[in-house]
Amino acid sequence: MIEQLFGSKTRVKLLQLFYSNPNRAFYVREITRKIDEQINSVRRELANLLSIGIISSENNNNRLYYEVSQDFEHFDALTAIFGKGAVVSKGQEVETTDDNLSQIKALGNVDLAFFTGQFTRDETSGVDFVIVGDVNTTQISKFVEELEKKEAKEIRYAVMPKDEFEYRQQVNDRFITLVSGAKKQVLIDKNFVYTPKPKPESKEPTTKTKKSKSKE
Repeated sequence: MIEQLFGSKTRVKLLQLFYSNPNRAFYVREITRKIDEQINSVRRELANLLSIGIISSENNNNRLYYEVSQDFEHFDALTAIFGKGAVVSKGQEVETTDDNLSQIKALGNVDLAFFTGQFTRDETSGVDFVIVGDVNTTQISKFVEELEKKEAKEIRYAVMPKDEFEYRQQVNDRFITLVSGAKKQVLIDKNFVYTPKPKPESKEPTTKTKKSKSKE
């Protein structure tokens, strides 16, 4: 049904890819591999989405990258339909695929995890994946190895316990400062370091009305 509503299977897959990864940029062959569609069909639908303003493109290192435009007037509505998580820009939030998220949660007690660097085309911090918490380093190495195979590139990553991360924040550690300012795709953020804390649901006051006694 959703394919009929939005025109084609390829277009729906592209919208799901972009809105599930709002701070992430992809090049054409990477997109075709991820959504398993023919390159001509992908190019055609990318051109359609570009013309509407849903996505934007940028040439980087002789490669054309595409990413969702967060300034698009219907960005929030389309995120509600196609996105898989909350969103962040520089200093604000984002989310990745459920597959990566479930694997990261299985690594241990993860307080914070996010992609940056090659994933978001922001080399400010010189790292691609950061994970904070009480985690199994052997399992992290295996996860990164699998991620490298899936992404077809080497992944630079940093791991540290929560107390070290908090201390380095307090002393304005250069690496943490650079990471904090970089464009990132937040996967897990238990303590709302880079994501806004959800507002408590406001309960509407209930007003009781007294029943008037009927006079006989």
